[in-house]
Amino acid sequence: MRLVGPDALGKAAANAFDLLVGGGIGDHDKRTPASIIDEGPQRTVYRYLDPERRRRGVPVLLVPPLAAPATCMDLRPGCSLARHLLAAGHATYLVDYGDIAFSDRELGLEHWVEEVIPRAARIVSEDAGGQPVALVGWCLGGIMSLLAVAGDPKIPVGGVATIASPFDFRRVRLIAPLRPVDDLVGGQLVSAAYRLLGGAPAPIVRYAYQAAALDKQILKPWAIVSHLDDREFLAQIEAVDAFMARMHAYPGRTFGQLYHRFFRVNELAGGKLEMGHREVDLADAHVPVLAVAGESDGIAPRGAVFHVAELVPNAPDVRLQTAPGGHFGVLTGRAARRTTWVYLDEFLDEVALAPLEEAVSATAA
Repeated sequence: MRLVGPDALGKAAANAFDLLVGGGIGDHDKRTPASIIDEGPQRTVYRYLDPERRRRGVPVLLVPPLAAPATCMDLRPGCSLARHLLAAGHATYLVDYGDIAFSDRELGLEHWVEEVIPRAARIVSEDAGGQPVALVGWCLGGIMSLLAVAGDPKIPVGGVATIASPFDFRRVRLIAPLRPVDDLVGGQLVSAAYRLLGGAPAPIVRYAYQAAALDKQILKPWAIVSHLDDREFLAQIEAVDAFMARMHAYPGRTFGQLYHRFFRVNELAGGKLEMGHREVDLADAHVPVLAVAGESDGIAPRGAVFHVAELVPNAPDVRLQTAPGGHFGVLTGRAARRTTWVYLDEFLDEVALAPLEEAVSATAA
């Protein structure tokens, strides 16, 4: 127990009151101000507002995964990647897919890879004065970002950062026990279920994420009690719980692609993926790549994340970094500002310098 001394006990009592009867710690609803600059099907592009108008480096487009609320990029003050990037002087943008309805069940991955992300990147580049954009994606957002760049070399993107994005699902230990069961039924039960439901409903998505960190869920009451005097710790737990409660659904066709091609066949590990009418090859990505893995991530362990380095042979630079945290914590946990965000800052500096170096080389030639 950490609660030793009158000062700690006093803080614990005040925090317990706020949690139990005071409405909570209450800072997870303080969003970074933003304005809409573009809208389309499953696409709302926001520009985060910076009253100090700090501008340096490359503009950044934050790309969340499907099913997760876009607030993952702006969780709460002090743990907001969006605010961090603004403070570093980057024009910062977000693409939000909104809620997914039963009527969206026929949408496949190609909708986001070929339409939503490329369109958002072009809008951001135009809004930022024609500069190349850096895509920063978490989980599936990182995978879709890299697929989009590989599939269309004309997208104005200067680099892609993937955070907790698994590219080899055979290395995901969490789902290994499910494979024998899946092989036994041949995927028929799962296929029938998502077709009947039109996808993976939000409650199922939420339970799946919670199951991926079952040990933390079990130990959470003890963690709260033992850190009852630490308001920042409690605020982070409260913010993560609020985030998890707002999970979206997966469209039926997209969930089917993820299930059959990622989980069952592990097609992405070969670097190529069938996208509707064509095949996308990650070897066609010619931009710098950063991959960050969480030290305790059960959904995207280090081997699954770092596998991307074998799939992008034409990337001018590939950086592989490990940071504390699980699947969500590595993106926006309290340690991320000292690790993941620092790696991202260094990567974005490289992306910003690349056009200048190319211009110098061209002049010298």
